[in-house]
Amino acid sequence: MLAYMDGILLVDKPSGWSSFDVVAKVRTIIRRETGVKKPKVGHTGTLDPLATGLLVLVVGKYTKRVPELSKADKTYEVTMKLGETSTTGDEEGGKTSVSSAQPSKEDAMRALQAFVGDIEQIPPAYSAIKVNGQRAYKLARAGKEVKLEPRKVTIYGITNIEYAYPVVKFTAKVSSGTYIRTLVEDIGKSLGTGAYMSGLCRTQVGMYELSDPKTVYDIGTLHTQAIESFLYS
Repeated sequence: MLAYMDGILLVDKPSGWSSFDVVAKVRTIIRRETGVKKPKVGHTGTLDPLATGLLVLVVGKYTKRVPELSKADKTYEVTMKLGETSTTGDEEGGKTSVSSAQPSKEDAMRALQAFVGDIEQIPPAYSAIKVNGQRAYKLARAGKEVKLEPRKVTIYGITNIEYAYPVVKFTAKVSSGTYIRTLVEDIGKSLGTGAYMSGLCRTQVGMYELSDPKTVYDIGTLHTQAIESFLYS
């Protein structure tokens, strides 16, 4: 057994797992394979439990790079549904019908492109942002009012747009700190139809792409030497 393990581990997060679930799983595997009682494992940017895609983990001494890597730009494949809103901004929440109007493809394209550039958005109440020391989503689930301040983010591009009412799919390259749920809700407001995020897959974080990662199931069947072969420096 090795006494340590250091590097960057790329994981394709499955739907239904929280980012912490993945961290805990990898930590358990490394503990088993190295004998280290408290291996250092962290992530560089959360993904919602229902979302899938690239989760960049840092292992060992690389945990010191969390502040640097968490600021990386990100790319997402987004699916949004028009006509309804969700209490959580995604598929998980309670839905409310807003409008049966069906925007034209041209109107939908124009609405999406209007958000490209520097914009301000208010993070969703159901987020991991801390409010007075508590996670916003915990306050929201407890029925307490959550007031979050708007923040500036950058939408570098919205491409690969597909539209078949009520579903819109697109690729978004964004700055760190951008909430795709909020972006989708704001697009829905601009169209007057309401919208919520019905699907999300992160495909890129900085220089790392989704073509590189292993799933948590792959990692769980591996031994130390194989896990090491997946670590980036």
